[in-house]
Amino acid sequence: MSKILIIDDEVQIRTLLTRMMELEGYDVCQAGDCRAALKQLELQNPDVVLCDVFLPDGNGVDLVLAIKKAAPNVEVILLTAHGNIPDGVQAIKNGAFDYITKGDDNNKIIPLISRAVEKARMNVRLEKLEKKVGQTYSFDSILGESKVLKDAVSLAQKVSGTDVPVLLTGETGTGKEVFTQAIHYSSKRARQNFVAVNCSSFSKELLESEMFGHKAGSFTGALKDKKGLFEEANNGTIFLDEIGEMAFELQAKLLRILETGEYIKIGDTKPARVNVRIIAATNRNLSQEIVAGRFREDLFYRLSVFQIHLPPLRERAGDIRLLAKAFIKSFAEQLARPVVEIAPAFLEALDSQPWKGNIRELRNVIERSMIVCESGYLDIADLPFDIQNAHYEHSNDSSPGSFELSAMERRHIARVLEYTKGNKTEAARLLKIGLTTLYRKIEEYKISDL
Repeated sequence: MSKILIIDDEVQIRTLLTRMMELEGYDVCQAGDCRAALKQLELQNPDVVLCDVFLPDGNGVDLVLAIKKAAPNVEVILLTAHGNIPDGVQAIKNGAFDYITKGDDNNKIIPLISRAVEKARMNVRLEKLEKKVGQTYSFDSILGESKVLKDAVSLAQKVSGTDVPVLLTGETGTGKEVFTQAIHYSSKRARQNFVAVNCSSFSKELLESEMFGHKAGSFTGALKDKKGLFEEANNGTIFLDEIGEMAFELQAKLLRILETGEYIKIGDTKPARVNVRIIAATNRNLSQEIVAGRFREDLFYRLSVFQIHLPPLRERAGDIRLLAKAFIKSFAEQLARPVVEIAPAFLEALDSQPWKGNIRELRNVIERSMIVCESGYLDIADLPFDIQNAHYEHSNDSSPGSFELSAMERRHIARVLEYTKGNKTEAARLLKIGLTTLYRKIEEYKISDL
């Protein structure tokens, strides 16, 4: 039930308004002055405040500021016996939902209250969503205890409070977009748009149109004006992933935005202005790209005012297991497959991998293993064949189980199936066994070709 706080020094008016609100199904609390109102605000947590302008110990217009400061999600409607345009304007500036005159506007109160209640509920939902988003994309969501990662996080935290362009470097899958979002949602632009574009996903012509927009008729198929991503990101942050793939001709337009905040849409003659924080990322060596004539040196120096290198997973000692366990927990919830125990060999095999695809590759391997696992016990047999084989080839495991003929046979069949990309007929031919025998052994050893 929505709650309404009525603030008025006249008892009769408070009683009348209370009766009206209660008949509409609202829970009502009252106050006769500013001091009592702020106390009720704290105790009752109302959705909407209906407040008189003239109060014994203050002015309702000024009280709006105090109410919005104490409870930002509460909506305030001011009531006055004498309409006053300057007061009304100031009330709205102070954050009031509306300003109405007593008597003349009595028929408007109920619909107005209803709209204000809905707005207050939306404020609460938005706050929860923003809090959730902030938690999801905060620096706390970046998992890892290694020094190299903590150093990168520390740098990102320091730069997040500024509008300085940032260049993130590192191999594919090291979490560059995660870092970008953490920087954005920790900045003063957190409530504004975050726009991401992969510069390698479009041709030169399409990328220019996507980034800067176009005017109707500027080229074949341009039937109407199109907003570009820079315009969408105005006052917020734009993330230019794989900046090293951007066409050389477009780099000049990006440089102009960095230097002047201006750009020209395709087919337009007048420059448009934007206020955008630019964060770029690349897995290429831009210094080499400059030497090769594929990247502008002046753009590189403007983008790399603040450069952060994200370390590959293989250099993050101890973080592989931490990330793996976090992914296992996440996928266990998503797939409704609780994991009771993780075999030491499973984690050892993960530790020994080079992880050329870094965190993204590790995540995919864990997801695949969770799908394959038929019990609550994650074992090395649930890992892809190539990881299993690499583990057994390089491990010093001398336990009796590692020498069992069945274990060796399973590994060999798995390796052959990996080689044939799951083609069982070809695998049976190479193994020189019947197809029926192969199917039986696959079932016996619980070998998955997923």
